Amino acid sequence: MTTFKDLKFKDHHGGINAHHVFENKWAISVAAGRMPYSSPREDGLDSSQFSSFEIAIFNPKGDFATNEVLQIDDDVAGWQGREDINNIIEMIISQ
Repeated sequence: MTTFKDLKFKDHHGGINAHHVFENKWAISVAAGRMPYSSPREDGLDSSQFSSFEIAIFNPKGDFATNEVLQIDDDVAGWQGREDINNIIEMIISQ
């Protein structure tokens, strides 16, 4: 099963981002840096230096589905720790 450790982060506007598409065609975007809701909110760091990340979930059509999966009123969920993200990945896989 895919976990946080499997995400491949790339530089993205000074911060970092990992975008992963699962076999069921659902996707997760995980970001950290000065602009995303992450800890710390600093650019120029690698994924090991963050304790939390901002995530977005996309359905197979490419539409935001974070609110649908997590039952929240936003397209993104901030300050998600590694275990939170692992749990969210399990939820996405079961869609």
